[in-house]
Amino acid sequence: MSDQEFDRTTVLGKVMSVLHAFTVDDSAVSLAELCRRTSIPKGTLHRVLADMVAVRMLDRTDAGYRLGGSLFELGMRASVERSLLEVAIPFMEDLYVRTHETVHLGVLDGTEVVYLSKIGGHRQASAPSRIGGRMPVHCTAIGKVLVAHADSALQEQVLAAPLPRYTPRTVILPGSLRTQLDRIAAEGVAYEYEESATGIVCVAAPVRDGENVVAAISMTGPSHRFRPEAHTSSVRAAAEGIGVTLARRSRLLADS
Repeated sequence: MSDQEFDRTTVLGKVMSVLHAFTVDDSAVSLAELCRRTSIPKGTLHRVLADMVAVRMLDRTDAGYRLGGSLFELGMRASVERSLLEVAIPFMEDLYVRTHETVHLGVLDGTEVVYLSKIGGHRQASAPSRIGGRMPVHCTAIGKVLVAHADSALQEQVLAAPLPRYTPRTVILPGSLRTQLDRIAAEGVAYEYEESATGIVCVAAPVRDGENVVAAISMTGPSHRFRPEAHTSSVRAAAEGIGVTLARRSRLLADS
């Protein structure tokens, strides 16, 4: 559930509070639970939910409420993310076909990673990531590579905030994380060794659109057999391929 606060005295604030009350793991949420998560009075909430169901922002099921199809349609119209996905997915599929390991595409949103895509087969690693889900930047390879290439103000914000421990190997000391970020910025690749979840290791590289880092791509596997260093070149090549294609698209759009 999002920590973002909305003005619940407005209709829009109530709607946004409801939408952000859903988590990536929810299938359906009851009225009582939504009331608890949003702190909106039950009678008011019931009216808001009815209006949201009427415009397909939510679906009503026997188990409660779930996010509706119109939100998916609107999300797919988000031009920046849609263009990025259209370009990135073929490169992600190539990586997966060659390795049969889990491949992620993520972007930076504040001090978190949002996962736009995830490709994995039947033997994929049991990673905590979900499409549309979020993870902290300090304990993920994608997050670290994105922060390493972000502006100094964001880096300082990350380093000044608490760094929660998710496993015994999570980096929680700001000085240690800063050292990692400096190395990542210099080398252009980041690694994770069981920092977000036990048994998971990962390698990530930045995706550039011209001079700007707009996303990152990663490959994840189980620590007992996957060696991130062995796949550094492949992940870098995929990231560079996505970036070149994005830049070519931008030039074509500018000339049209």
